[in-house]
Amino acid sequence: MKPEKKWNSQPVSKEAGFSSIIPYSSEVSMADYDYDLLVIGSGPAGQRAAIQAAKLNKRVAVVERKTILGGVCINTGTIPSKTLREAVMHLSGYREHSLYGASYTVKQNITMSDLLYRTDHVIQHELDIVRHQLQRNRVELVSAEASFLDANTIRLQSVDQHGWRDVTAANTIIAAGTSATRSEHIPFDGKRIFISDDLLQLDHLPRTLAVVGAGVIGLEYACIFAALGVRVTVIDKRRRLLPFVDAEIMDSLTYHLNQQRAIFRLGEEVKDLEPISDDQGERVKITLASGKQIVTEMALYSIGRTGATKTLNADAIGIEMDERGVIKVNEKFQTKTPNIYAVGDVIGFPSLASTSMEQGRLAACHAFGISTQSAPDLFPYGIYTIPEISTVGRNEEELTEAGIPYEVGKAQYREIARGQIIGDQTGLLKLIFHLETHELLGVHIIGEGASELVHIGQAVMAFKGKVEYFINTVFNYPTLAECYKTAAFDGINRLGV
Repeated sequence: MKPEKKWNSQPVSKEAGFSSIIPYSSEVSMADYDYDLLVIGSGPAGQRAAIQAAKLNKRVAVVERKTILGGVCINTGTIPSKTLREAVMHLSGYREHSLYGASYTVKQNITMSDLLYRTDHVIQHELDIVRHQLQRNRVELVSAEASFLDANTIRLQSVDQHGWRDVTAANTIIAAGTSATRSEHIPFDGKRIFISDDLLQLDHLPRTLAVVGAGVIGLEYACIFAALGVRVTVIDKRRRLLPFVDAEIMDSLTYHLNQQRAIFRLGEEVKDLEPISDDQGERVKITLASGKQIVTEMALYSIGRTGATKTLNADAIGIEMDERGVIKVNEKFQTKTPNIYAVGDVIGFPSLASTSMEQGRLAACHAFGISTQSAPDLFPYGIYTIPEISTVGRNEEELTEAGIPYEVGKAQYREIARGQIIGDQTGLLKLIFHLETHELLGVHIIGEGASELVHIGQAVMAFKGKVEYFINTVFNYPTLAECYKTAAFDGINRLGV
């Protein structure tokens, strides 16, 4: 690797230093650059891209504009929210309610400190793992904000005020992630009116909470607070929750949340959201376009994510993106400039940590001409609501629209010995298979361990397996995996076979 360039201390104006687009040329040797690959962002996509390139003996650097690694996934998103969920499930005694009653709890008065104790521990452990993985693969870590000067030159503005320096890279992968979308008309204060990134900073649990936006993040937090006994109101402009999930599974979740005293205001648009003070203390008043009003102690604003692309100077190299900063890429994750790739949440749906990691790996392999294989049609969704949801393959609505004949088989957790043992009375596993060939087309699960259980069906689908596989396979007893056999028998019996 070339000697590290020193940081320049001279300030740079916003206009200075940005040259016109220099076309990418594959004729230039990689040895002429400081790095073979520069990765912008240290979240799951960036980590996997950097390590994959390092395994190919490439000179790699990861640029992270924040003072800590891991991106949103580790610090404010996936890891904290799932750990918070697990803490709630344990301390509230949720898993034992069907056996010992709704009044059973591990701790009587649960506080935010109780919940964050576990969360902070997991975050620190994950941060250490990420740093160690990058270091042992000899990936250089740079704390700086990156912006493009041209297709091969990136300006790094130090986050610790050391100045700036320009580096060159044969290939660049943008894995900058996203930030919670904010509306300039809403008075966010991080306490009464807040986004998901602020949630870990709350000093107490509310008695009432309104969740504006019923996407994956909004629903996960709605379930977490409802499990703690908080009265939750969910507001969304759409009349159907998570349309990419099987309707029967979502109906089951809605019913379960209603049992937890949650209220849904679907097909409603928020007109105004303002803090108020009255005899009952400081609260939030939400006015809907329909004229309805909701008064709540706190409001979580969760209407989606915006690509963290504003500081990249992407226009200078012809990168295309939409109004929310989502970068457009081809099937190889290349932008309009072929040596610059984009992966992870910054390219939009499905915005899952699992798919982001795979995108990072595939992009790094393509950048260096390594042939790879993947099954993008079979990536699973894991939605950590309470109960959790996981799906793989197509749902009934998609198959109906495509005119594909199918049949379904179902297994209720309460029918399975393991379901009785763990006290899950609401779980459901649903198989969808082709009516004529019996090939497995989709697996949809709601209940304890859904995100683990779905991988059995995913593997069978990857090999074009038929529903009879589950009938002919012996599963451990008692396990939730037996649901596959029960559901398979249910489906085949519907055919009169």
